Amino acid sequence: MNELVTIEIPVSPEAGTALADADRRAALGRYVSRMLRGAKARDLLAEAIAETKAEARAAGLTDAAIDAELAAYNAERRG
Repeated sequence: MNELVTIEIPVSPEAGTALADADRRAALGRYVSRMLRGAKARDLLAEAIAETKAEARAAGLTDAAIDAELAAYNAERRG
């Protein structure tokens, strides 16, 4: 992306809070741009997961801690 434009998109208050972070807004902008250029959702999801894992590792989380959090989240949703 050589040239960027800023647009407004209505989102939920929770999404608005999450998007207050400049890095998240930039990542979302990349995903939207790629999706609209024909990228497959599956590829975008894989990229999002990889970015999220890299951020978690940079914050000091281990794969075991990430897996434990995911397991707890899934158990809570099923319970």
